[in-house]
Amino acid sequence: MLRLVVIALAVVALAAGCGGQGGKLVVGVKFDQPGLGLKKPDGTMSGFDVDVARYVARQLGYSADDIVWVEAPAGQREMLIRNGQVDYIVANYSITDARKKKVGFAGPYLIAGQSLLVRAGETGITGPQSLQHNKKLCSVAGSTAAQLIKDRYPGVQLQRYDTYSACVEALKNGAVDAVSTDDVILAGYAAQSPGAFKLVGKPFSTEKYGIGLKKDNTPLRNKVDDAIEKMERDGSWKMFFEKNFGASGLAVPKPPVVDRY
Repeated sequence: MLRLVVIALAVVALAAGCGGQGGKLVVGVKFDQPGLGLKKPDGTMSGFDVDVARYVARQLGYSADDIVWVEAPAGQREMLIRNGQVDYIVANYSITDARKKKVGFAGPYLIAGQSLLVRAGETGITGPQSLQHNKKLCSVAGSTAAQLIKDRYPGVQLQRYDTYSACVEALKNGAVDAVSTDDVILAGYAAQSPGAFKLVGKPFSTEKYGIGLKKDNTPLRNKVDDAIEKMERDGSWKMFFEKNFGASGLAVPKPPVVDRY
């Protein structure tokens, strides 16, 4: 009987196109980004990426209780996917040509733009050009935000931290002058500490967030793309956006068109 149960679980996992272990779905998300992916003190998960990940899981035949959440820091995402440690990653994972050589992407499910977060009383920083005058900027190692700043603004004193929460703490205590990453990420931190920070300047990049998975897992990628399109059609996508970013003042954009890479 036990052997039959194991076989049945294997068949279910195969049908979903996932490597779900023991009937579980292993999903990588951020644990420290309010509004996107946040692990609360009681162990529960919240955020737009988390809501998207749960929705996709339901379309693949998994309940919320079937999900095993794994932290996916920016610099470790490719490794987690390629080593088979996760079934997919929903962690503000920008789709780039360089990354597509290593992993597969479904989506995009959200389009963001890189921006700057500064202390509320800061008047000398109005955009990325302002940073080239002996200003210290924090971003995360392995992120597209850090690479863009390095490429476009070589005069900036770029500090690379492991997480954006560490960057925001450094901004709070004066160790750095600004934090740069996507506007939706920064808005989440600003909303978490009312009156402490502000976003400045206009977004200076376009970041397409995709759901990362194994490069050769075409069946799973197609199923996830189907789920994203359904989420956008049935109103769930708009509901998730308003729920997670409404307090920050970000206007609800149009859902992106799924590219089917």
